[in-house]
Amino acid sequence: MAKQLLGKEVTAALNERIKANVAACQEKGVNPTLAIIRVGENPSDVSYEKGATKRCETLGVACEKILLPEDVAQEELLAVIDKVNKDEKIHGVLLFRPLPKHLDQAVIENALAAEKDVDCMTDLSMSGVFTGKKIGFPPCTPQACMEILDHYGIDCTGKKAVVIGRSLVVGKPAAMMLVKKNATVTICHTRTVDMPSVAREADIIIVAAGRAGVVGAEYVREGQIIIDVGINVNAEGKLCGDVDYAAVEPIVDAITPVPGGVGSVTTSVLVGHVAEAAMRTL
Repeated sequence: MAKQLLGKEVTAALNERIKANVAACQEKGVNPTLAIIRVGENPSDVSYEKGATKRCETLGVACEKILLPEDVAQEELLAVIDKVNKDEKIHGVLLFRPLPKHLDQAVIENALAAEKDVDCMTDLSMSGVFTGKKIGFPPCTPQACMEILDHYGIDCTGKKAVVIGRSLVVGKPAAMMLVKKNATVTICHTRTVDMPSVAREADIIIVAAGRAGVVGAEYVREGQIIIDVGINVNAEGKLCGDVDYAAVEPIVDAITPVPGGVGSVTTSVLVGHVAEAAMRTL
């Protein structure tokens, strides 16, 4: 039976660090503040917003919501971003994506000041992930994966790591973060030949394929660490990951559950970035 890498344990430790940073800011008269910009009423955005707002309240971070209609003009949204860029009381900004199709997402994303980009929306922030420079912040989900590895004392140095998925949201930045931890990294994707055999060579696998249960028993072996980023809804209407948990869990050494794994850490990472952004202004 695999060890469960539970997100709640990681979150509890992370929250204590965040509270300390918030207190340090408040002692200097700075109240860490997150601005949430939401266009429209996408249910998943609304759900994440509720979770982020609640976590902010728990950790002492202020939260301002800017809610815009689905048909908002690009000029109006850019004006909102310009306003939060110039507002010294706002330290971090979360803009929900994807945006409605009538908006130029690339232009809007890169209008945000990198120092307030707490979920790696801008090209500048992403360059920081790849260069190792402190420009903006890394994406929250791959950062949550790293927090889990760190919390459970999983040393990546010299280990073979496979990342399944090559998106800029999770796959590519996760690979860069693993390289920074001195792992030897392979990125797998839809054109990878014989992916199961590649995955079986790994010591650590991060799965961000975006398909429910795509990673089965043939992908794994004894002794591996599996981090499942996927959040899907199965035929029974239950949340599940990109890993076939029932098939994989009896084989590997440790695995994150879904729900209760990476997702539960991500929101704290976001709030932690806001606190860190505030500390950088001191």
